[in-house]
Parts: sequence; C-alpha cells; structure tokens
Amino acid sequence: MSTEHGKLYVVATPIGNLDDISPRAGRVLAQANVIAAEDTRHSGRLLHHLGISTELVACHDHNERTVVDALIARLLRGDDVALVSDAGTPLLNDPGYRLVSQAHAHGIEVISIPGPSAITAALSICGLPVNRFAFEGYLPEKTAARLALLQQLEREARTLVFFETPHRIEGALQDLVTVFGSERRATIAREMTKRFETARRDSLGRLLDWVRTDAEQQRGEFVIVVEGAAVTPGLDDAGLQRLLGALLKRLSVKDAAAVAAEFTGRHRNELYELALKLKELDK
Repeated sequence: MSTEHGKLYVVATPIGNLDDISPRAGRVLAQANVIAAEDTRHSGRLLHHLGISTELVACHDHNERTVVDALIARLLRGDDVALVSDAGTPLLNDPGYRLVSQAHAHGIEVISIPGPSAITAALSICGLPVNRFAFEGYLPEKTAARLALLQQLEREARTLVFFETPHRIEGALQDLVTVFGSERRATIAREMTKRFETARRDSLGRLLDWVRTDAEQQRGEFVIVVEGAAVTPGLDDAGLQRLLGALLKRLSVKDAAAVAAEFTGRHRNELYELALKLKELDK
C-alpha cells in the first residue's frame, strides 16, 4: 500500500444527542482534508457545534456514482477523506458503499471510527436475545410488499431489527401482528438519545394498541426489534434428510421444503436446496 495515499475514515456521528460524538471522531473530522456527507446542511450543523470548518462535499444516494471518482482521486493524491452520514454509522442503511468499495479496490486504507448506531443502541436496550440478529432496514412502503417480506421472515429464528417512519409505524405494526401473531414479543425504541426517547417491550398486539391510542408514540424515528420465531427442537442432518426423503415421495420439491420448514423451523430456502439435491441423488 502506498504511503502517499490518503486515508478514508468512516466516522460514526450522533443519532440525536450531540454529546455522543467521540473525541477521536472530532479530531478526525477536524484534521481531514474533506468530509463526504450525506447531507451537507445537516452535517454542517454538527461541525458548527464542534467548531470545525473542514470542507464538506455531498455524497448521497442520488450522486454517489458521480462523486466517488473525484473523492478517490483526492485520496490517491494524498488527501484524507472522512465519510459521515446524517446520523449513526455510515453504510448501515446509509450511503457510502461505492466509496468504500472503490477505496479498497485502489489500495487505499479504510479506517473505522466507531461510535453511535441506532441498530446496536436498540439491541442493547430491547430485552430480547441479541446473540444472533438480522437487520432488515426499512420495511417496504406498500402493504402488499411489506406482508410479502414479513412472510419470508416469519420463521426466522434470529431477532429481527427494522427501521420505521412516523407515518408508517401503525401500518407496520399491524402487518407484523398479521404475520407474526399478536403474542410475539418486540420492543419499540423511539427517538433514541433525544429528548422524548421512549423504549417499550411488550407483545406485538399490545404495542400496536399502545401506538394506536397514544398519538405521541406515532412521532419521531423508530427502531422495532422483534423476537425471532421459536425453533422446534431440530432433527440432526440424517433425520432431516429422512424427513425430506419421505415427503419427496408424495410432494413436489417446493411443497416438501415448505412442510419440512413448518415442522422443523428451518429456513425454507435451505430445505429447498437440500430437497433438490436429494431429488437429484434419487435419480
């Protein structure tokens, strides 16, 4: 790696409370030659709060393809670039993938400046198992698409994390109840680190009722953490193959995988691939 290249710093910034900026993050933002920001106006307010005057350039979903080349050129010339999003850790449901990917492709050192993340903040307070989790970002806006996605996740055993907006929170909770059932446990974390922060763990059904009857709980930014599906005590690999083999004598590959998934709690796609292999071997 050439020592003449600049470095790309991926810098986590506060998700609400500006005091959550780390001293290291502040130093990097002050010393960088340029800051690539999702929204320069938003990040400008943070820099003003910190007394930092580093140059800002916009790097967001709509222009990232066009600005990456210029930023890579500056890095190759020796400039240090700091990448920030509007809040939290860049790339986690935020822009920046193309810049980071191209930096690696050009042999540029990429350095994480860790800090706030709405995902890990919500997981830390949710009171649900978090040793394994899956982050799904924002649910689809349209009800049909949202239900279709949730149905794919219905038997996911890992804890699930979603972002949601004020105008969709009630509809999202209703669809979660429809697919996962009213008794599945979940936590809603709202406006984390901000003045009106709330976090509540309850069943999905009771959380939906709470949000419906309290208009205050329909405002702000939301993270929904949902407990994973209960897993039926599993078969070992040999037992699973025997089950699929018996089902394949009477059902199609797709239907056999679906029935086995319902019985075992395993992923339907995983079982479909295994059923296909068994079908081929049987030939």
